[in-house]
Amino acid sequence: MTAAESSPIAFALDFASVDEAERAAVRVRDAIGMVKVGLELFVEAGPRALQIGAACGRPVFLDLKLHDIPETVERAVARAAALGVSVLTVHASGGPAMLARAAKRASAEGGRLTVAAVTVLTSLDAHDLARTHGTTDDVATHAKRLARMAWEEGIRAFVCSPHEAKSMRAELGPEATLITPGIRPASDAGGDDQKRVATPERAIADGADWLVVGRPIRDAADPLAVARAMRDEALGAKRA
Repeated sequence: MTAAESSPIAFALDFASVDEAERAAVRVRDAIGMVKVGLELFVEAGPRALQIGAACGRPVFLDLKLHDIPETVERAVARAAALGVSVLTVHASGGPAMLARAAKRASAEGGRLTVAAVTVLTSLDAHDLARTHGTTDDVATHAKRLARMAWEEGIRAFVCSPHEAKSMRAELGPEATLITPGIRPASDAGGDDQKRVATPERAIADGADWLVVGRPIRDAADPLAVARAMRDEALGAKRA
């Protein structure tokens, strides 16, 4: 799965209703390459939310971050493939067996679905990892360990913060697809719950393929203008 040449922006549809999300996606479709349906919208509307992709003519990234026993995750991968999803996330920390069965099932379903392993959430830092996982490693080291494990089980797409993109690219090479949330315009000082963020230019320069952008576009006075500016900044970095 490679980012569209026209735009590497995956627009996160963080809305409470399908109608609102669809209007927003259609409004910015010329500046984005993919739409991301997350937990809020999927819990609200289920598979109906996936129809937004067809409405705006873009592939769907279903970001459910599955983390369950291998059998359950494998069956969920099959259903996502049947629903026409292009990218589905699982937690790398779900373990080797879960990752292997997810990757194999996606391939068995025709290879149209890419399973992407989430390494370390952008809301977490080293202090959080120490408390939740008991590790003294920094975030980049822990993320690379999880990614390498997932790679060995057949996963080829990964979700990591832009702060880990450079080391992740060096670890996994050009075949890996890197999806980075936590993307902010240079003018955005931050202040939300994501701790490891970067601009589109920085993320692309460090090796990211897809840039997940939600709030900066969603909450803008002119969402299309912001989406275009972030797309152009990213494409400029690709050409540099």
